[in-house]
Amino acid sequence: MALILDKPALTPWMRPHTRRNPGVQPLNPTDWLQRDACFADQMALRDDLIATRRDAVFGAGDDDRAAREVLAMVCHSTNAVGENDHIQRADNVRVAIVDHPLITAGRLVQEDLLILQRRGEAWVLTDGVLCFPSHWTLSEKLGRSLIDIHGPVPFYAGDLERRVHRLFDAIRVEQPLWRANWLIYPDATLHYPRREYEVKHVDWTGDLFVRVERQSLLKLPETGAVVFSIKADICPLLSLNTQQRSGLLDALDALPRVERDYKGGDIVRARIHASL
Repeated sequence: MALILDKPALTPWMRPHTRRNPGVQPLNPTDWLQRDACFADQMALRDDLIATRRDAVFGAGDDDRAAREVLAMVCHSTNAVGENDHIQRADNVRVAIVDHPLITAGRLVQEDLLILQRRGEAWVLTDGVLCFPSHWTLSEKLGRSLIDIHGPVPFYAGDLERRVHRLFDAIRVEQPLWRANWLIYPDATLHYPRREYEVKHVDWTGDLFVRVERQSLLKLPETGAVVFSIKADICPLLSLNTQQRSGLLDALDALPRVERDYKGGDIVRARIHASL
């Protein structure tokens, strides 16, 4: 199955304005959702996860207005057309529309879709379809604020927390945003859940992979909620050219120590250096 890319689609560590946190950039609305060579196989995996592990990859509150708004935006952006009780997906799979609207939306695109809504002074995760998590579990995060969601991230509290909160407050309907996150992985697993504070036991001796998450933020015009979409791409480290691997090494070295350790630390650095 072609679940991962042969070459990186995005190399955020190569550009100063996308390698820093949060590294947010304006997004052209027409570029919100993307489809690549892995579409059919990744969508088959998403369908299987939703069918067999629904409680692990989906959660929602009682009010589905924001979810219905997201589904409408997904259909508009992908030119998907409903026919009776289904929507025809780009790989010709018939997606039923009798399910929760966020499930339907999550079966049409490669992106995971999370909805955050303002509750008092905080932005709270109220709904989500998360098939390809990177070391976190949706059920633990639903109903929690941004600061609580990021509790296990050692460098989030403080300045980064304040910048992200101001960012959510400032998002405008007419100007969506995007950023990218990159990590080094010991394997090519897309569905990678982990409980909060669960100790990672990582074997770094095998082939390494680069995981890039293209994260987009769009404010919904009717409900005022924010949809946070995540498209995860994985490719082998050795598929990067020498300049890209060298840039990855430079980006690691530029990180504060706590953040570099979060991305694999000295072990990963040594492996990348040895590949040059």
